[in-house]
Amino acid sequence: MAPKRARLVQARVELGYKQEQFAERVGVGVRSIRRWEAGEAIPHATIRPRLAAALKLTLAQLNALLVDETIQVAVATPRVEDEPRPAEVDGMRRRELLRLFTRVGALLALPAIDQVYDLDKLATAAERPRHVDREVLDGYRQLNGHLWQVYALNVVKTEVLPLVEQQIDVVAAHLREFHADRIHRQLCEVIADLAQLSGEILLDDARPTDAAHSYTLAADAAHTAGAYDLWACALTRYSYLSLFDRDFTAAAPMLDLAAGLASRGDRSLSTWHWVHSVRAQAFAGLGQLDRTERALDVAQLVRSMSGPVGNGGWLRFDGSRLAEERGGCYVQLGRHDLADATLRQALDEPLSTRRRASVLVDLAVLGVHDRDPDRIVELITPVMTSTRATGSSVIVRRLQNLRPLLNPLSDDPRIRDLDDQLTQLTSPTTTA
Repeated sequence: MAPKRARLVQARVELGYKQEQFAERVGVGVRSIRRWEAGEAIPHATIRPRLAAALKLTLAQLNALLVDETIQVAVATPRVEDEPRPAEVDGMRRRELLRLFTRVGALLALPAIDQVYDLDKLATAAERPRHVDREVLDGYRQLNGHLWQVYALNVVKTEVLPLVEQQIDVVAAHLREFHADRIHRQLCEVIADLAQLSGEILLDDARPTDAAHSYTLAADAAHTAGAYDLWACALTRYSYLSLFDRDFTAAAPMLDLAAGLASRGDRSLSTWHWVHSVRAQAFAGLGQLDRTERALDVAQLVRSMSGPVGNGGWLRFDGSRLAEERGGCYVQLGRHDLADATLRQALDEPLSTRRRASVLVDLAVLGVHDRDPDRIVELITPVMTSTRATGSSVIVRRLQNLRPLLNPLSDDPRIRDLDDQLTQLTSPTTTA
C-alpha cells in the first residue's frame, strides 16, 4: 500500500471532514480524495484552488505540502501521474491555446477556392480527404450545441475547456484546405461559435486576457463568415470584460457597434434584445437612468417573440434573466427603492448557481444601504459557499466589489468576521 500523505490527511481531519464530506466540498469524487491522500496521484491544477480553500490554506501552502510529501514517498513508491502537474500544465495549455488562435486567425484570411480557381476545380477539392459537406457541418453544429449544454450543466466550467480546444483544432484542420466560399464561411461560423464558448470558460476561470483573445477570434471569424448575429454576440461578450472592470465608458461604444450589427442580423433571433439588456448595464454604470430604462424596454420585447429565439449555445437570451438584470441596474444607479422588489422577484425564478449568487450580492448591497448586518451576512454566506464549490471568478469579482461597501459597517463584529472570510476567499492566492 502506498504511503499516505499524512499532513494532507491531518489537515482534512482537523477540520472535521470525512472523506465523503470533503469530496463533496471540493467538488470531486471520493476516489480522487483517497488517491491524493494515498500518494497515488496529485490534484489537477484546476482543482487546487478549491482544495486549498476547503483546507483553509493558501495555494502556495497546499503546493508546498503536496510537493514535500511527494518527495518523501517518491523513492519508496512509484507515483502514478494520471493527472497533470500544476503550474507548467496551465502555462503550456495557455501557450497552446494562444498558438492555436493565432494559427486559426491566419487561416481565416485564406481565400475561398472559388475566389482563386475556376469552379471546374471544385471537383478536385471535393475529393480531398478533409472534404467538408453539409452533413459534416451539421454534425459540427450539433456538437457545438452539445458542448454549450455541457458547459451550462458543469459546476466547474474549466473542465469543458479541453473538449472545446480539441474541437477548435479539428475544425481548423478543415480551414487548411481550400473550399467553396459557402463552405469556408460556414466553417468560420463553427469557429466563431467555439471561440465564444472558450471565452466564456476562460472568463469564468479568471483569465480575462485569454478570454479577450477568444472573443477577438470569435468576432474575426464571424466577420469573415458574414454572420451578423454571431459577430454581435462576440462583441457583446467582449464588452463584459470592461463591465466587470467597471469601465463603462469603454463598454458603451463596443455595445453600440454590437447593436448596429444585430440590427442587420436575423430579427427572428433575440440578438438585438440581448445586446440591449447588456447596454442597459453600461448605461446604468454611467448613471443614465432614462437610457437604462429604454434599453431594458427593448430587451423586454423578447417576451413577445414567438418560437425559439436562440440556439441554446452562443445565443441563449430569452428574457428569463431580465428581472435580475433590471434589479442589478437599479442597484448600480442607486435606485434602491426600485431594486428590492425586482431582485426578490428574480429569486423566485429557477436560477443557476452563478446567477443566484449575483442576485444575492445585489440584495446585500441594499442591506449595506439599510445598515442591516444580519441581512448582509445571511445573504452572502450562501454566496461564499457557492464560490468555494465552483471557483467561479465571476462570483469572486462580485464579492470583491462588495467588500469596499462594507467599510462603513466595519465597527460591527459580524461585518468584520464576514470581511475576513471574504478576504481569504477572494485573495489572489486562493483564486488564481
